[in-house]
Amino acid sequence: MFDRLMLLLAWIAALLFVAAGVMLTYEVVARYFFIRPTIWAAELSQLCLIWGSLLGMPWALAARRHISVDAITRLCKPGMRRLLEIIAMAVVLVFSVMVTFKGWEIFLESFERGRTSGTMLDLPAWVAEIPVVIGFALLAVQAIIEIVGVIRGKDIPEGAHE
Repeated sequence: MFDRLMLLLAWIAALLFVAAGVMLTYEVVARYFFIRPTIWAAELSQLCLIWGSLLGMPWALAARRHISVDAITRLCKPGMRRLLEIIAMAVVLVFSVMVTFKGWEIFLESFERGRTSGTMLDLPAWVAEIPVVIGFALLAVQAIIEIVGVIRGKDIPEGAHE
């Protein structure tokens, strides 16, 4: 079930990246060809990139699409590779939990104080802060899933190098 949620969020992230590209293209055309810049395109595309990046993190970890330096771990025996994988996922888990809690504090403060972006759109600041909480909480769950998988004997996925 969590895998399906991660795949759905990965597709949403992809669509958000496309939307950001469309908005920025529109902004360039409006600004340079029609001398009619928008007040919304840059900020909304930035939000799309923030949301897309943070929602896509758990899928990237599960699919091994993140940056991984494995020159040394490939030389290790399978038992050592498993241990190193558990340690790496534990580090991801601890970091994700820390960012989730701190992100929640920042979000809550912005929400309670009514902080805004200070731009022409003047969007609430929490709109750009809550994806940190959501994304890293989901990344923590995915790290736990990866640790449990390795402990249960699941093969350690190789990076999807292309």
